[in-house]
Amino acid sequence: MIPEAPRDPFRTAACVYLGYGVVYLVGGLYLVAHGIGVAGGRASGAIAPAMLKWGVLGSIPLIGIPLLLWRPWSLLGGWLSRRTLAWLVVAMLALRAFKVGEVAVRAGGSVPAPWGGEITFQAGAVVFLAVALVALAFTMRAAWMGGPAAHGGLS
Repeated sequence: MIPEAPRDPFRTAACVYLGYGVVYLVGGLYLVAHGIGVAGGRASGAIAPAMLKWGVLGSIPLIGIPLLLWRPWSLLGGWLSRRTLAWLVVAMLALRAFKVGEVAVRAGGSVPAPWGGEITFQAGAVVFLAVALVALAFTMRAAWMGGPAAHGGLS
């Protein structure tokens, strides 16, 4: 029987963050397509340029953060590493979860659902909050524990 290699929590966090990013990017673009801007306000101007702008801007962390979490790296004598990045992502995800949680507890508008009917901002925020909390948990685990190379190697 071949022993299984230890799992790298950073790789798991990278995959979960990619899923989080896809959900947020698709959800955000869906809202922009329906004229909903930041914090539930109405988007001003043309929809297509706004979708392009948010699609491009949203793709940067969607691709960049998982790539940086995936492989061990270190700069400045270990002061800057994927572990440092993971803690920064934890802070960002905690802030995102807090902001989305605020939307989940207050009344708001709604947006047409793709399958018909409507989705309230509260219901959508609960889904986004759950996704953010899962990404937060996995990223915090990686930052806290480190990977197989955390003790004596690059992490």
